Amino acid sequence: MEILALLQGMETLALLQLTGDITVVGVGIAAGASMIGSGIGMGYLFGQVIASIHRQPEAFEQSRPWMFFGLAFVEQFAIFGILFALLIAFDVL
Repeated sequence: MEILALLQGMETLALLQLTGDITVVGVGIAAGASMIGSGIGMGYLFGQVIASIHRQPEAFEQSRPWMFFGLAFVEQFAIFGILFALLIAFDVL
């Protein structure tokens, strides 16, 4: 059944390519860029937190809430990127 669903998805993609619908490319770029950007941001954030904990282990309790605060901001960009990708996909934008 999974192969059948995959083939039906390929038919849809081929149909979109024949009609020249470019919104699929826009959806892919919006979703991909938001995920890649937030992944880089999370990696940088945790790297800096680990470096600060290594420099001052006693300040971990003070830096932990700020780490989660920053993580929430980085994660919101990923969610907004997916939201805009869906808005592009359903022709709202």
